[in-house]
Amino acid sequence: MTTRAKSEYSRAIGLEYEADRDKAPTVTVSCNNLSAAQVVKIARRFGVPVVEDSGLARALSGVEVDQAIPEELYQAVAILINRLERVKKC
Repeated sequence: MTTRAKSEYSRAIGLEYEADRDKAPTVTVSCNNLSAAQVVKIARRFGVPVVEDSGLARALSGVEVDQAIPEELYQAVAILINRLERVKKC
């Protein structure tokens, strides 16, 4: 999840989720400003999907790294994961 301000990303949140292993997605990266732009650049270089969703990124920015997302964000993240899975199958 990312938020873009002007031409740079101002927030980047990385999530990890394996349906057969994890109860809920876990925040793996959370950074702001210059670090966010670097994370997005690296993610793209390695083929990691980057989704711009400022509202979700803002909500997830309150979750500590290595912590599962809160239940109130399950639906929003599930929609995102579903969308990424559909794109991946194409």
